[in-house]
Amino acid sequence: MLREAALRVTRPRVAVLSAVHDHPHADTESIIGAVREVLPKVSHQAVYDVLRALTAAGLLRRIQPMGSLARYEARVGDNHHHLACRSCGVVADVDCAVGAAPCLTASDARGFTIDEAEVIYWGLCPDCTPDPASST
Repeated sequence: MLREAALRVTRPRVAVLSAVHDHPHADTESIIGAVREVLPKVSHQAVYDVLRALTAAGLLRRIQPMGSLARYEARVGDNHHHLACRSCGVVADVDCAVGAAPCLTASDARGFTIDEAEVIYWGLCPDCTPDPASST
């Protein structure tokens, strides 16, 4: 993947890419922790630099739900969206709205050529949703 994106293959790049593949939607600190399991002496700055390079090369996607730290995922190249739990902060992928890419049709594009839409659906995940049976 790195070579196809015209990037040199380095141990930090491989470790970061692997960490994001293994931990989708992880924040930077979680990624640093996962990388340090493989490369104990890697610096924070090195991980930040690799995340920036991999995102710029299109190998990773950076998302930042409102009120959350930046998170990274390896699912790129499609127009998927995200579900975010207001209680615990878990983030999950969800495919684009049903139909012929209605999420890319703005009511007024104002001259823009739209190639991506970012949608975050907010609510409570199943673990944070109160069980109706327990409230009776």
